[in-house]
Amino acid sequence: MIRLTTFYSSILILFTFLSGYAQTEPAHDWHLQDPETDQVQGVSAEKAYATLLKGKPSKSIIVAVIDGGVDIEHEDLKRVIWTNEREIPDNGLDDDKNGYIDDVHGWNFIGGAKGDVNEDTYELTREYMRLEKLFMDTPESKIPRKQKSQYEDYKKIKEKYIKLRDQNQAEYELYGNLNKNLKMSIDTLKLVMGVDRLTREVLDTFRASNPRLAFAKGFISSMMKRMGPDSDIEAISKELSEASDHYRVIVQYGYNATFDSRKVIGDHYENMREKNYGNNHVKGPDADHGTHVAGIIAADRTNDLGIKGISDNVIIMPVRAVPNGDERDKDIANAIRYAVDNGAQIINMSFGKGYSPEKVVVDEAVMYADQKGVLLIHASGNESDDSDKNMRYPNRQFLNGKEARNWLEVGASAAGNDDKLAGSFSNYGKKTVDLFAPGVDIYSTKPENKYVSQSGTSMASPAAAGVAALLWSYFPDLTVTQVIDILNQSTRKFDGLQVQKPGGGTAMFGALSSTGGVINAYEAVKMAIAIKSTPPNK
Repeated sequence: MIRLTTFYSSILILFTFLSGYAQTEPAHDWHLQDPETDQVQGVSAEKAYATLLKGKPSKSIIVAVIDGGVDIEHEDLKRVIWTNEREIPDNGLDDDKNGYIDDVHGWNFIGGAKGDVNEDTYELTREYMRLEKLFMDTPESKIPRKQKSQYEDYKKIKEKYIKLRDQNQAEYELYGNLNKNLKMSIDTLKLVMGVDRLTREVLDTFRASNPRLAFAKGFISSMMKRMGPDSDIEAISKELSEASDHYRVIVQYGYNATFDSRKVIGDHYENMREKNYGNNHVKGPDADHGTHVAGIIAADRTNDLGIKGISDNVIIMPVRAVPNGDERDKDIANAIRYAVDNGAQIINMSFGKGYSPEKVVVDEAVMYADQKGVLLIHASGNESDDSDKNMRYPNRQFLNGKEARNWLEVGASAAGNDDKLAGSFSNYGKKTVDLFAPGVDIYSTKPENKYVSQSGTSMASPAAAGVAALLWSYFPDLTVTQVIDILNQSTRKFDGLQVQKPGGGTAMFGALSSTGGVINAYEAVKMAIAIKSTPPNK
């Protein structure tokens, strides 16, 4: 277990966490732009609208966002939020007889009469707990032969759980102490100097004879010096506080073997095919992630506020099923079915985990979506890992050995046409990842009418979903298979481009996904036009 020794020995860890702090972000709308006209590797949506789609009719496409919640009152989203016209608001009745009372704007599968789930455990923790009950009191020599394989899994899971639990506890203690002492140093100097805000110039004028004050000044000055000439100690303190809180949630909930979130929901969790539970609180207690995702797809392009979504004729259906922790298979299966049954044509899934003990019910839901012609778009994950070797869930591979035909797996790309094109965090895979889409420094909506830049494959997936919705809305006669084929075949290629491979080393960008390219709305529309204008074979 890593221990905190001195503040100075830990500063480098803080700098690593804040490595992107002083970097210059690209333009807020870079992900909509085109490499030829704008010199960034966006999806070329604006070029498609201006040159190929201008004046053409389109049909509204419903895109379900299975996530942690969406702020449906956001100024840039409220016009594009799905409304269940068959449901009378707030009358306490299931007017449309679909099993969900007052689901006017979607449904929340991680809530109940007692409130809403915010934090939850990781699936690793839940698997450890499940197997611990089976084997904790049984000596290895007494394990029945038919359970040997499961026991070996238990030993590996236990080792991994304890290692990660302890590592994150150490990080929590580290950042917690740094945060506490940095804040104390800032508050002390502000009080002594009689200033409201510490700047480099103000700090340089202070002469401290008291050892405690001298240490505070030296500590703060060193951090500001290392972070660069334009660094802001107050902003660094805020980032550090957020880092501390990040690890607090991980420790107190993610790896907490005694925490049980399902008490709030009140479902019969052991019944994996139970459906009618939850509530209609589609925003939930933390809608940051889902609101950001929804904005990338569909932020209002007509209101001259904030940002523009990729698709100009799309309706967002919020389905809440993802907590701060790992989602549960039962909730995801129900969320997919709910979206399909209520008219979604595309489902965005910006979440994932390393274990899926009830994968069978998710597979059944994915098959159901396939039967109904619904496209599932999934983020590949942020572990800088090869998905061909280390499987993440949910995925297109069924337990029966077959694969989903309606699935698109998306990695994250950056703005530049250089060796950093692949997002440093993005999972990749020649067999398992289909294509890349913009996922670095993506500016989008945040709850309470705010906006923020975020990075992750969670941003790349809705970028792809936005392009899919754009394509399908202007060419509504396309089948789900045709949409997938067009998106894959029209990707922008980078022949001979060697990139920094996520996780270390280098690789050809074309080897990081099955298509070897970045999604391209302009070329996708051109291909759809060609298909539409080609007469059928006689």
